[in-house]
Amino acid sequence: MEKTKTCCFAGHRRLPKDNIQRIMIRLNQEIDNLISQGVTDFISGGALGFDQIAASVITAKKEMGYDVKLVFALPCRNQDVLWTTEQKKLYHGLLDEADEIVYVLETYTNDCMKKRNQYMVDRSLYCICAQIYSTGGTAQTVQYARQNRVKVINITI
Repeated sequence: MEKTKTCCFAGHRRLPKDNIQRIMIRLNQEIDNLISQGVTDFISGGALGFDQIAASVITAKKEMGYDVKLVFALPCRNQDVLWTTEQKKLYHGLLDEADEIVYVLETYTNDCMKKRNQYMVDRSLYCICAQIYSTGGTAQTVQYARQNRVKVINITI
């Protein structure tokens, strides 16, 4: 992965239902915009919610013939241990579409999500985010991205 051709995703697990359609439209537009600028690699953390939505869009772009890669940077091997059967099925289906899977740590730790987020940002020039709230993991990731001169595109604004 070349940093100048890489974009990571950051977003909340739960997005307001009345904003989902607008968020999806903006996400698709911004991904197309980055692809037109030469971005080829997209990193998802694989979490429920926005991470998986973004990964699904990249999977669709690949199926449409776009020359893009889907990379999953996962916090640990058992990220899905507490998820429902349905959530696990979707997750593993997305993982099957990945061009690369990186496990930042082997097992869960209190800071594995933070380390995963930093891993993604450290390898990206762009970060498409769906940040609505000013606290939590998404806010911390966006702040870290800005501190590290990553170009942040918030699609909820």
